[in-house]
Amino acid sequence: MKMIFFGILLLPLSLFAQNTILVHVKNVDSTNGHVNVALYDSDETFLSFDGVLKTGSVPAREGVVTLQIVDLPIGEYAVAVFHDENGNGKLDTNWLGIPKEKVAFSRAKMHTFGPPKYKECAFKVTSDYEISIDL
Repeated sequence: MKMIFFGILLLPLSLFAQNTILVHVKNVDSTNGHVNVALYDSDETFLSFDGVLKTGSVPAREGVVTLQIVDLPIGEYAVAVFHDENGNGKLDTNWLGIPKEKVAFSRAKMHTFGPPKYKECAFKVTSDYEISIDL
């Protein structure tokens, strides 16, 4: 009976556990600018600047860079990454809206006619999590 009581007591606490995601961005091809990561937690906000849950940025380095996203509760998330080579703090696009800087996503690739959907990129976090993304 004690085990059931403690299980019921601890379940809500586990929902508020704070987790960390380590994002390893591979294939960074220059040391120019920064590699930026945006974390989303819903389809409605995915890829909107106003809907970003958390962001991170590190100076670019050829090869692999690692970013850490901390203090996340258990949940479903998706990551978008871009290499801001010119360091202007935004994703540069051409007149059609096609990115001129490299972009990548968790668990999915860019489609011919646009980015993947949230559900294609989403992953579940129940404890600390590591993900590798090819830029």
